[in-house]
Amino acid sequence: MKRKLHVYGNWKLHNKIRESEELAKAVKEGSVKYKNKVNIGVAPVYTSLINVRNILGDNSTVKLLAQNGYPKPKGAFTGEVSFPLLKDAGCRGVIIGHSERRHLFNESNELISEKVESALQTGLDVTLCLGETLEQRENGETWQVIEKQLTSSMFHVPPTYREKLVIAYEPVWAIGTGKTATPEQAQEVHAQIRNKLEKSWLKDTSEKIAILYGGSVKPKNAKSLFEQPDIDGALVGGASLDPESFLKIIDIASHL
Repeated sequence: MKRKLHVYGNWKLHNKIRESEELAKAVKEGSVKYKNKVNIGVAPVYTSLINVRNILGDNSTVKLLAQNGYPKPKGAFTGEVSFPLLKDAGCRGVIIGHSERRHLFNESNELISEKVESALQTGLDVTLCLGETLEQRENGETWQVIEKQLTSSMFHVPPTYREKLVIAYEPVWAIGTGKTATPEQAQEVHAQIRNKLEKSWLKDTSEKIAILYGGSVKPKNAKSLFEQPDIDGALVGGASLDPESFLKIIDIASHL
């Protein structure tokens, strides 16, 4: 039997505080019936975190996530937000290494590795994002890129922290483009990631780590993706800004 799926919504740079509150309220109310059926999370902008936390409550079915964080706990780092501050704001997890952080803000594998370690030590769950560009895929470099991102960011993690990790495979060419990897393309990479986890750690650990797909996930393609044996849910972008679409994806996950 397949494990309980995850559906996380990444709101990116969208929604003022009032809009975030309204969206959080709709997701919270619509998610009640999926308690214990789907692992649900939302990642608002920093300025809305406290307000969304207040809407969701401390023991909500919906987990509050941050979209990013800085690995140093405090100091002269103007403009950054540390993981202890995110935890203090009510976050239970954080997204690290999103393709937009890697490619728009030039975050290296080394920096992402430092963030993963710092976030886990702070007590936050980590959703680590991996993905290749269209050029890399066309050049047959997909697994080479994914393996390097995975190895540099994960395999230094001590056993006590490993079950707090979630992986999200998100091909860069499918982020915000309307293009989606076919279920078969996504499953191929997910299976390779699972196999690498099993070889580097243990089969028991590899089976417990959820591997999500991210890249233009919508209600119309969610079912075919979730039916794949190594796809454990979705990191949803644009569709998570519409509560009806997001809840529909959650509903699909609850039946698989």
